[in-house]
Amino acid sequence: MKAKNIVQGALLTALSIIIPVMFGGTLRILIGPFSATLASHVPVMLAMRINPMVAGFVGVGSSLGFLVQLGPVVAARALMHVPFAVLGAILYQKGMSFTKVLIITLPIHAIAEALIVIPFGFTLADAGFLVGVGTAVHHAIDSLIALSLAGVLSFNPRGKKVKLN
Repeated sequence: MKAKNIVQGALLTALSIIIPVMFGGTLRILIGPFSATLASHVPVMLAMRINPMVAGFVGVGSSLGFLVQLGPVVAARALMHVPFAVLGAILYQKGMSFTKVLIITLPIHAIAEALIVIPFGFTLADAGFLVGVGTAVHHAIDSLIALSLAGVLSFNPRGKKVKLN
């Protein structure tokens, strides 16, 4: 792995920890047992443009941030960022557009987060509707943020020139 990718991954991991810890109060939405911290998926989504290893590592970092701030249930949900991020990175490396990658990973992300809360005592209705649908909406919103940022950041392993205007 290139040193540049390691540094990018470290910076995105730091952001994935900082967002829930420092901005959870202002960016958090609570609906019953469901919580969403806006922009918390953005570092993981951007990491998908680097490579699968970095994407997975940033996913683990986001889980640590949520463990510190919100405890094991939300940390377990955040750990589900790893499979969707690694799959997304693989698809991106195979030439799929970032937009398509984000669309394809949305249901995987939502279903994984819904299923992981069932052992913690969530009813199937709460897991499926609140967590699953809530995660899907949250993923979509964060995808728009990630797409906006991807155009101006240099997380571009394909070597294409990025226009800033």
